[in-house]
Amino acid sequence: MRMKIRIATPEDKSAWDAYVDNHPNAAPYSLFAWKNAVEEAYGHESCYLLAEEDGTLRGVLPLFHFRIPLWQRNLVSLPFCDMGDILADNAEVRMALANEAVSLAQKRKVKSLEIRSGSENLFSDGHGWNVRVNTGKVRMLLGLPDTSEELWKGFKSKLRSQIRKAEKNGLTFSWGHTETLDAFYDVFSRNMHDLGSPVHSKKWIEKIIEHYGKSARMGLVYCEDQPVGCGIILFTRHTVSIPWASTLREYNRMAPNMMLYWNFLKFAADTHKKTFDFGRSTPGEGTYRFKKQWGAEANSLFWYQVSRSLSSQKVKNKKTSQRKMLAGIWSKLPLPIANCVGPKARKYISL
Repeated sequence: MRMKIRIATPEDKSAWDAYVDNHPNAAPYSLFAWKNAVEEAYGHESCYLLAEEDGTLRGVLPLFHFRIPLWQRNLVSLPFCDMGDILADNAEVRMALANEAVSLAQKRKVKSLEIRSGSENLFSDGHGWNVRVNTGKVRMLLGLPDTSEELWKGFKSKLRSQIRKAEKNGLTFSWGHTETLDAFYDVFSRNMHDLGSPVHSKKWIEKIIEHYGKSARMGLVYCEDQPVGCGIILFTRHTVSIPWASTLREYNRMAPNMMLYWNFLKFAADTHKKTFDFGRSTPGEGTYRFKKQWGAEANSLFWYQVSRSLSSQKVKNKKTSQRKMLAGIWSKLPLPIANCVGPKARKYISL
């Protein structure tokens, strides 16, 4: 029987998640929970492709039809995260899914197909479309030992002293739950405002926690009763990823970020995960150095854009300059206004 590629239905959730959960290269963003959260929080249409042969699942490609009103439409794998990617049993299945995605982009007459991947040479043929690959970002990955005790012993003394600094400053860590969502969002939204970036809606965070269930944990760092740091981790059988972490700028001297990350790493090691994914960074920048100090290694990201036409590097640089200018303006908005308007804009920002 020849391989069949089709759009997944809600009835495919269990088989899809089992495939993703057991795939060594999968990020937790590829689980069906991401699909449900995006649909319910932001209303974007999913078109998750699965490849099957003789009734057996051989590969998956999660995609969203990302519509920006009065402007453009794209197919994206995946919005709001670093990595969607094609997960497959072999190169033949991976190529078949890639070709099907291009065909779908043609049928839907979108401007481009975007796939955020960890694989090189994903597209050998763009069906007459142009293929561009952005390799400016890396994914920072840390291989984990069997226990947090072994992990701690492997840290350099300087790193251990930075972690202890948070404890000496009286900070405490606790796991969050539904009742602490307001505390999480207070820190998260204030940090995003300081960075000059529109914040995700609170509903988005709620839906992530709801749909990931036992595959998500929220962590909070407190200075007495004041929440000063927060983060969320998502995980598969093999990998823990941290999509969001924030601290209040005025407390950074007390090292809440060190306490937050250490507790997430401790959880990952003690639950026998193989890899901790710190997320994307630009080599040499501050976030890259922060992640590198934990022992994380850079793994290249390949962000593909398959489109009918490609913008020039000059236009790209102009957009980067515009983003910096807008970030400066956004950070000066009153926080209540930014938190009201931000989620409405964030819905249409795919990164």
